[in-house]
Amino acid sequence: MTLLEAAPTPTGTTQTLSMAAAFNRALADAMAADERVLMFGEDVGALGGVFRITDGLTARFGETRCFDTPLAESGIVGMAVGMAMNGMIPVVEMQFDAFAYPAFEQVVSHVAKMGNRTQGAVRLPIVIRIPYGGGIGGVEHHCDSSEAYYVHTPGLTVVAPATPQDAYSLLRAAIEFPDPVVVLEPKKLYWSKGEVDTSLTAEIGQARVVREGTDGTLIAYGTSVQVALDAATAAEEEGRSLQVVDVRTLTPFDDATVMAAVKSTGRAVVIAEASGFASVAAEIAARVGERCFEYLEAPVRRVTGFDVPFAPPKLEKFYLPDVDRVLDAVDSLHWVD
Repeated sequence: MTLLEAAPTPTGTTQTLSMAAAFNRALADAMAADERVLMFGEDVGALGGVFRITDGLTARFGETRCFDTPLAESGIVGMAVGMAMNGMIPVVEMQFDAFAYPAFEQVVSHVAKMGNRTQGAVRLPIVIRIPYGGGIGGVEHHCDSSEAYYVHTPGLTVVAPATPQDAYSLLRAAIEFPDPVVVLEPKKLYWSKGEVDTSLTAEIGQARVVREGTDGTLIAYGTSVQVALDAATAAEEEGRSLQVVDVRTLTPFDDATVMAAVKSTGRAVVIAEASGFASVAAEIAARVGERCFEYLEAPVRRVTGFDVPFAPPKLEKFYLPDVDRVLDAVDSLHWVD
């Protein structure tokens, strides 16, 4: 049974889906709604992708709408640029996070800059899907958290869903967006399940408070949101009430929601898998420090991956942020008990 066959209900109903199935459903619904939407990349056709995100799309829409490409990431993105300039809406898959690096010149020099270069005359509605992050026991080049490269590039919008609902809604929003969007798909969560309502839309650039709390704010995105929620549950047993904010969109960043959350508690911890130096977590911490200084009871803490290449499978549990490291950071927030 393909993912498409497993999710046959009409738009507007709620059902339990894995994150993989939610991404698949979003692609299928977008392709059905607009014939300009194309899906292509390495092994996305008959195989349905390494993680089966494109399962069934070629069978349903044909080889001209969902097709395999050569193993040439730069060529994949370059072709998407040409297609977008000529009225199509290309969605491309970078098979793994680090596999996208050969395409980086195309992304930075053309995808991100075409709108500015032409003073808005040429817009590129391209979606670049990138499975990212660890937690799957992958080897080097298969578990990078490369979000800082894309967030640092003006002209790119970057989203990082943490739930099946956001996987569906944010991918649909990205495909409908008039400018290029990088969708970071947390591969560790592909088979996590949740309720998905296909009638719900997501607003790019909108963070969300996913757990209320009064003693401190945990700020996270992608795979780290669940770590934050687990830490908040554990902290509750110790008598501390922790709020959790899911950033959802890395750029444009939702300062209003995040800063309001931090101001309400006076303490903040930022959680992310990527290495900490010059990272998205570092930028969030800096923004909080600048905008919430007079509200803070303690310095903003970060819990991130270490500043080393991603660990081999047997050691990745020591590299990735976990509940204990988050609680240690919370304990350092100048408490007076």
